[in-house]
Amino acid sequence: MPKSKKSSNPINLNDPQYYLNRELSWLQFNKRVLNEAFDSRTPLLERLKFLAIFSSNLDEFFMVRIAALQQQVEAKVSQLTPDGRTPQQQLDDIRLSLIPQVTQQHQHFEQEIRPLLGRHGIHIVDYINLTSKQRKYLDNYFEDQIFPVLTPLAVDPSHPFPYISNLSLNLAVVVKNPDTEEEFFARVKVPSVLPRFLPLPSELAFQEDGQAANWIGVPLEQAIAHNLDSLFPGMNIQEYHPFRITRDADLALEEDEADDLLLAIEQELRKRRIGGSPVRIEIQSQTPATIRTRLLEDLDLAEEDVYEVDGLLGLRDLMSFMSLPLPELKDPPRQSVVPPRLQRLREPSLNPEDGLEVEEGKDFFSIIREKDLLVHHPYQSFSASVVRFITHAAHDPNVLAIKMTLYRTSGDSPIVNALIAAAENGKQVSVLVELKARFDEENNIYWARRLERVGVHVVYGLVGLKTHCKTVLVVRREKDRMRRYVHIGTGNYNPKTARLYTDLGLFTCREELGADITDLFNFLTGYSRQKSYREVLVAPVNMRDRFLELICREITNVQNGFSGRIVAKMNSLVDPQIIATLYEASRAGVQIDLIIRGICCLRPGVKDISENIRVISIIGRFLEHSRIYYFHNNAQEEIYIGSADWMRRNLDRRVEVITPIKDADIAKDLQEILGILLADNRQTWDLQPDGSYIQRRPGEDCPETSSQITLMNMALRPTGIATNLLDAAKSSAYTDS
Repeated sequence: MPKSKKSSNPINLNDPQYYLNRELSWLQFNKRVLNEAFDSRTPLLERLKFLAIFSSNLDEFFMVRIAALQQQVEAKVSQLTPDGRTPQQQLDDIRLSLIPQVTQQHQHFEQEIRPLLGRHGIHIVDYINLTSKQRKYLDNYFEDQIFPVLTPLAVDPSHPFPYISNLSLNLAVVVKNPDTEEEFFARVKVPSVLPRFLPLPSELAFQEDGQAANWIGVPLEQAIAHNLDSLFPGMNIQEYHPFRITRDADLALEEDEADDLLLAIEQELRKRRIGGSPVRIEIQSQTPATIRTRLLEDLDLAEEDVYEVDGLLGLRDLMSFMSLPLPELKDPPRQSVVPPRLQRLREPSLNPEDGLEVEEGKDFFSIIREKDLLVHHPYQSFSASVVRFITHAAHDPNVLAIKMTLYRTSGDSPIVNALIAAAENGKQVSVLVELKARFDEENNIYWARRLERVGVHVVYGLVGLKTHCKTVLVVRREKDRMRRYVHIGTGNYNPKTARLYTDLGLFTCREELGADITDLFNFLTGYSRQKSYREVLVAPVNMRDRFLELICREITNVQNGFSGRIVAKMNSLVDPQIIATLYEASRAGVQIDLIIRGICCLRPGVKDISENIRVISIIGRFLEHSRIYYFHNNAQEEIYIGSADWMRRNLDRRVEVITPIKDADIAKDLQEILGILLADNRQTWDLQPDGSYIQRRPGEDCPETSSQITLMNMALRPTGIATNLLDAAKSSAYTDS
């Protein structure tokens, strides 16, 4: 690595004080998600959505990250993290950071959101506050619809404590025999097959002033709790208290230990449905000590595994309110546009006999031959670009082969249906399905079996590596030659998440890139030991080394008297070697802007270490998921997009693909996108040296600028104004709040 300008002042860049903890950084990310629920500028039902996302994120965090740390503690793992913490220290610090967040979430829901909902005619009513007519309706509904589903489970010497399933909401019930005065403990599971919030019929949905309400309903657990007499006839109900369990849900599987990977993962999924060891219990703060102690003993949990809340448990279920037909309480509707160059595509199944003038449209392949094409989702339509590309390939008689990686896709995937059609049309179809995509394993197994049944060559990946890259290769016969068409993306081939995640995709038929992706698929499906590629960066082969070279080149340019500039957008920055090299670049004088939605273990703004590094996080309507890497390269800019973050897992334990952008116009478009993101003062948070984040606010004379709204408007008006990348970070006037 080149020496920095400050090499005379030696500093150990591996010192733990220069690194933020991964888990605590993730909690900061989820706190930013929660803030969207607190922000009065966010539409009301969207605020409910963010409360639900915060809870759902936490569930996964406990199922995976907390479970792993607890296992490390039990195994007496002593290895320190780059920031110098033991597993137990991390657990302690996580709890210390998390308890105030959970408290704030529930207080905000109960004290602010519920009253606001009421003012808009949406009432989540406690059972005890129902009118007599409403109670009668709900009690009848209980007898008809809920009671048959319930199974009360006694706990006594002849009935051991029942298994409590993962993420289940339950009632701990104490009943008394009126004849013997003896008390018994029982558990009633709140069934997840029923709606969490039970709506009242319109004729009973009225407000206190007699006006009709938009929605009135009761939490399911309260309807059950107030009808416990039906479950325990002849017994006196003494008390009941809701509780919720989270269990370890990560798959414990090594590919080289499995003779049949698909079968092995199916077996692991069955274990997950049951769940691993409990890692958290949520209870209401008024739960008596006797019930609390009983639950902890029977579940083998410690006091530090308890999370108390005031109010309803399991706020992830608030997501159901997004289905209410109240557009005025949601984000304004948006329109995904068809990219201009794709607006006159003809469908592959149509021909002149069908009444279509063929010369009026072009096929997808001729458009790519003209020029590389960049698409930006969700601002530009995924269905009209990526899905259409694969569908065209499936039906084009000149297409001979389609090869594709599938990490995550939707349950009703039009892409998989197109691949099935391609196989049925006699094309050679090869699909690498990543069975270990966390929490999508079952869905991927289903599609893998369907694909295999129609003759698709299905591969399940490489031993020890997850296949996370997003690539499609189409081989087409054109006159007397074969031409390869490629799509490389930053996001999954999932039409549903493509409406919610910001992602990029490149379509090209450049020969060098086609040859690289051909080599990549040979590496994935065969015994190829490919070690070099013409253009693409492939993890774990050459990506880490190339990124380090690109950073070091900026250092060299600065040392030679030129300017140095790096702008990188990703989901997470964790890798210590990359971070240390960025510190070296900062110390040399390279100007660095990092746009990192989630985890960032780099400390920006530290004297003599990272004074030239700025880190922002954008949290908004869409989940920022695209990865873009810009290097100034002495005014010969290089820019890359692809599937990899700067994390150890992406660089060393996954198959990832990053592609250089060769088309000058596309490179300018990407720089414009980066500039717009850097200038955001509505949904941007600035990372501080201590690991906290401060949200930007527009200054007095500066208008509010949302990058996502700007990009939506630009998609509708493709000739929008350009933003200068290098000036954007300097000119974004804002005040901290």
